[in-house]
Amino acid sequence: MYYPYFRGKQYELITIRELAPLLKTADFCPVIEPVRETLGGLHKALDAVVEVDGRAIVVVNPHYGDLSGAGSPLTELLKGKFLDLPSISAGILLKQDSTLDEVMACYKTHAAHTPVFIHAGFSEAKALAEKLGKPTKDQSHVFFDRCCGKLYQRHFKNAYRVLLKDGFQRMRNRDYELVEPFSDLHATFTDEGMDGFGDFLIVGDEYSESGGPAYAIAIHLTFIDPDQDDSMQIYHFKSERQDTPKDPAGKFAEALANMMNVLNGPRSKVLETNAVKEFRMLHKQGHFPGLGYVKKLSMNHHIETLADYFKNAV
Repeated sequence: MYYPYFRGKQYELITIRELAPLLKTADFCPVIEPVRETLGGLHKALDAVVEVDGRAIVVVNPHYGDLSGAGSPLTELLKGKFLDLPSISAGILLKQDSTLDEVMACYKTHAAHTPVFIHAGFSEAKALAEKLGKPTKDQSHVFFDRCCGKLYQRHFKNAYRVLLKDGFQRMRNRDYELVEPFSDLHATFTDEGMDGFGDFLIVGDEYSESGGPAYAIAIHLTFIDPDQDDSMQIYHFKSERQDTPKDPAGKFAEALANMMNVLNGPRSKVLETNAVKEFRMLHKQGHFPGLGYVKKLSMNHHIETLADYFKNAV
């Protein structure tokens, strides 16, 4: 149903590891594009998924990071322990520069690993569909919304299809409004003729190794608004000071205080998740755990919010 897309940095993988039981219970399936040459964090995340009989998709030909174009080495590292498990699928990334021959070669290599095609700029949909034969629900496709229009998607009709849409509009922290629309795909994916949906959580599709100095600190927190047809919105709680990169801990405290003002107000629609409870504790303690940890809490909250939505959906 829900396929959160992670680029496998440290805290993304920690989110998967920590929330593996919830991901399993909610029937969510993380998609992981490894970007680090050191695979210890990926192994720990997958161990946690396997331990609870959960599911995951691992991109075997990543586009970004240390493993860009790695292909075979990554396959060999994962095959011995994970890819031969039925719950861990091989994700085949189809980019703009991918050729049909390359895609089919990767597919044949991973035919026994419940392969999932991830369409992200590939242009030979018709030729691929002809090669794969008549689509059934045993054939799985994930479509990057910005790359794959309805005509493209139509070539794989009757397969298991997932629409992946980036709801997070990345900009400078100082430029965010307090609250913005995020997505309605969790409520409308079946209207799109899809079997599932995905997003890039509160990180966004745009990939970067590291950010520049943070003149403003922003904490991103999603919520579902029942007064807007259950669409998902996102808060951007910003620090008051935005004119210097100094004192990130103090700026985090300012952003956190702004969050508490909203959460403690009479009209808050933010779910009281475990992540929100930890934000409350950080505020009480006056502790700054680092920006990576803050991002992890926001990702955890996002997943907890969607899990609660589907748990209570009629």
